[in-house]
Amino acid sequence: MILEVQAGQRLDSRGNPTVQVDVKTSHGVFRAMVPSGASTGSHEAVELRDKDKPAYGGKGVLGAVDNVRSIIGPALIEKGFNPQNQQKEIDAFMCELDGTPNKSRLGANAILGVSMACSRAGAAAADIPLYEFLRREANENGAYIMPVPFFNVLDGGRHSGNTMAFREFMIAPTGAQSFEEALRMGSETYSALQSLIARKFGPPATGIGDEGGFAPPITTPEEALDLLTEAVDESGYTGKIKFAIDSASSEFFKDGVYDLGFKTEEANPKSPAQMMELYNGILDKYPIALLEDPFAEDDWDSWTKFNENCQHELVGDDLLVANVDRVRMAHEKKACNSMLLKVNQIGTVSEAIEAARFAKSLDWSVFVSHRSGETTDDFIADLAVGLATGHIKSGAPCRGERVAKYNRLLEIETDQKDSWKPWSYAGEKFRFPEISII
Repeated sequence: MILEVQAGQRLDSRGNPTVQVDVKTSHGVFRAMVPSGASTGSHEAVELRDKDKPAYGGKGVLGAVDNVRSIIGPALIEKGFNPQNQQKEIDAFMCELDGTPNKSRLGANAILGVSMACSRAGAAAADIPLYEFLRREANENGAYIMPVPFFNVLDGGRHSGNTMAFREFMIAPTGAQSFEEALRMGSETYSALQSLIARKFGPPATGIGDEGGFAPPITTPEEALDLLTEAVDESGYTGKIKFAIDSASSEFFKDGVYDLGFKTEEANPKSPAQMMELYNGILDKYPIALLEDPFAEDDWDSWTKFNENCQHELVGDDLLVANVDRVRMAHEKKACNSMLLKVNQIGTVSEAIEAARFAKSLDWSVFVSHRSGETTDDFIADLAVGLATGHIKSGAPCRGERVAKYNRLLEIETDQKDSWKPWSYAGEKFRFPEISII
């Protein structure tokens, strides 16, 4: 049973406050830290901030911390929940305790911290790794799948100070034979890209954005993709690494128009039809495996029209916010074919698992993701393996809060190598991974 619940205010990777939760049971004390996004979708669960207080510019989370200490914790202890077999009941109870559709009373950051810590407590009580606990919660019973890491190596949008409108350009080592090899390929290509940028733009241009990606003075997606192509070639991995783009287009969508010049003094408006033409052009030219949020979160018509002939993974992030109702709506409108999974968008572990299971039932893929304001908590590494999603993004192979997830995946792969259970690296089949015993 849960014996004690404590919480505190800590800092995330951007130096902003976040919530840390400790849940104590007879098996020990189990901790979780909650991430935060820089640009959040309007349909996300609401994180609670101390907006009326001067500390941290109003970004403090003391109210959320107090909600854990004085409301959530005592209520859970009184109910006598057992994290080993009552994760769903714990999460449902916290949602009921909050009483709002978006967790705005107690705060999604307060609720999620408790939910994640309870998962760790449940895993310890069952004497199994966290990924196995999450796997059982999701009723996954196939082989273990190590995900392809999608490294964000070039930053734009609100994650950087350059004039690039698109937020992320990623590399994905689909041609690797293991996660360990994929991490090495990504790290070596990242280093080659750093040298390439220094040669082309000078050493100051190798500064990094929120997620560890470089932010050189580039503006067009073609410039970014050309840099990636050259870096991959120099690393010797041509044909083994694919690209991905997160446009985060809600950031520059207004009045039915996409302004690719929103970070400059000169507007560069594009109609939805022109955006589709842009995407189709780069999809034809470069080895792009995945597009995330190519259109704004409520521009349903553009999503649906583009998806009619799209043969690539089309990922909804702000469009879906890991919400079953939004996923159902997108399925009905045939708007996309993949869901990004950020646990803090929905606010509990159980709801995140439910959304992933529902997306899979539609024959969609699921792409696990970090947030730009991250912590050293490596929970999502276990989540990606537990749900057999086949791919994960956690930033560049740089910065401690990003590398923590990749290092945890190395540990999990080592566990698999030492186990008798069948496992595989997702590789080229990252969207719908199949077992290929190593």
